[in-house]
Amino acid sequence: MAEELRIHEITPETCFVPATDKGKGRRTAVAPGQTAARYLHYGRITISAGDDAIIFNNNEHETGLVCLNGAARVTIGEEAFELSRYDSLYVPRDSQIEVHASGEQGCDLAEVYAPVSKKYPVQFVSYKDVRANPKLHIIAGKPPAERDLNVLIGANVEAGRIMAGVTFSSPGNWTSWPPHEHSRMLEEAYLFIDMPAPAFGVQFVYTNPEKPELVQVVREGDVVLMPQGYHPNVAAPGTQINFLWMMAAIREGEDRQYGVVNVQPEFAAGGSGLEAAAGK
Repeated sequence: MAEELRIHEITPETCFVPATDKGKGRRTAVAPGQTAARYLHYGRITISAGDDAIIFNNNEHETGLVCLNGAARVTIGEEAFELSRYDSLYVPRDSQIEVHASGEQGCDLAEVYAPVSKKYPVQFVSYKDVRANPKLHIIAGKPPAERDLNVLIGANVEAGRIMAGVTFSSPGNWTSWPPHEHSRMLEEAYLFIDMPAPAFGVQFVYTNPEKPELVQVVREGDVVLMPQGYHPNVAAPGTQINFLWMMAAIREGEDRQYGVVNVQPEFAAGGSGLEAAAGK
C-alpha cells in the first residue's frame, strides 16, 4: 500500500509533454516510468482517410477512446461503434481493438488507459447525450472562473480506474478554480485541445503556493500531469483554455470518484464548484 500511494515529484521533465498531437498512427505520450504517472497512460491514434485500420490488443488495460477530430469506426469483437467529435468508448481489458477512419477527414482519437484486474462491459457514450444530461454537463464556477464541463467517462460508465471528460473555458478565464487536489485518490493529466494559434494558457501545479513546482505555458496538443498538488490554469485574454482531462484511480474501483477534491484552504469558503458532479 505504501508503494501504491507513493507520490511522484512535480518537475517539468516528468510532468510536461509537449505537442502530443503531432504525428500519425498509434503512439504513447504518457506512461509510468517515462513520466510522473503511476497508472495513467495516454496516447493518440491518428489515421488519415484511406489508411489501413490500426489493430491492437489492450491486454491488462481498460481503455477509453475519445474522438477529438474527424470520425472513426471502432470494432470490439463483433460490435462496431461509430464515433464523431467528443464521442467516447469504454473498452474492457483483454480486448482486440480495430480503429478505421470514417469519411474524408480521417480521425484523431485520444487513448486513455490504465491496468485493472476486473473486466467491465463495453460502453459507448454519445457526446450529444452528455450535453443533454445535467449530471454530466455542468457549468461550473462563475466569471472569471466559469467553465463548461462535460463528463464523458465518469459515474455513467462502469469501470475500474479511468475517467475522462472535456472542459472549455470562457475567454480569458481561469479553470480548475478554486485550486484543488486529489492525489491520494486520483492522478490526473490535462491534454490541451481546440486552442488554435496564437491561443495559449498557463498551467500551475504546486504543493506550496509560495514556490510553485510547475508554471508552464501550454498550447494545443501539450499535456501536463498532476501526480499531486493544486492545478489551476488560466487562458490568455481573448482566448480559451480547453482540455481533455483524464484520471486514473489509485485503488481500482474504490478511488474512482469524480468531484471529490481537497480545495486549497485559502480558497475553500465557496466550495469546489464541482458539487453538482460529485457522487453523481
